[in-house]
Amino acid sequence: MEDIKKTYRMGELEVEVLKGINLRIGKGEFVAIMGPSGSGKTTLMNILGCLDVPTSGRYLLAEKEVSRMTDDELSVIRNKHIGFVFQNFYLLPHATVLENVLLPTLYTEKYIPSVEKHTTEILRLVGLEDRIKFRPSQLSGGQQQRVAIARALVNDPSLLLADEPSGQLDSKTATEIMDLLKIMNERGNTIVVITHDPNIAAYAKRVIQIRDGIIYE
Repeated sequence: MEDIKKTYRMGELEVEVLKGINLRIGKGEFVAIMGPSGSGKTTLMNILGCLDVPTSGRYLLAEKEVSRMTDDELSVIRNKHIGFVFQNFYLLPHATVLENVLLPTLYTEKYIPSVEKHTTEILRLVGLEDRIKFRPSQLSGGQQQRVAIARALVNDPSLLLADEPSGQLDSKTATEIMDLLKIMNERGNTIVVITHDPNIAAYAKRVIQIRDGIIYE
């Protein structure tokens, strides 16, 4: 990211949320972005995840400049290059674990040989190989988050973006989820975690502090 700024217009009022973000994240890094409410970290996450575009500045993801792409182009980039993990899980309630994890593969042109075998292997990695036919209501919160992580990984993304991934979990389960993300990083996945919790940020190899729309540490 080079001099990323984001301004929202609210009627006659303009609110500058990001005020010149310069940031480089390398392949295979594990980075935490921390900041209080209103600091701009959610806006930064939305731009990192290609859910929004900056008002000005350049954002390059996997050597592609995405800061000026159309909504349709951003949709393709999201599906090819980014895996999302949210605190609310967002699983389809009537679909099985396997069907939930397979969902992103329906919208990609990326060739993955033996998709179901690949998906089963990911479910084994997250410790859910014996829950493939279960539905979300039959799983604990921690198991549902593991499904969400598996779904985020199924398209082999360049970037795994986790927004408060332990926000709805008790401390023991949160530790298990963060240990899993650490293992994923050790396997080579690039991970960015958005959090307000220093215990979660401590898992990262680098912590970026954002306040009032700028990186201050």
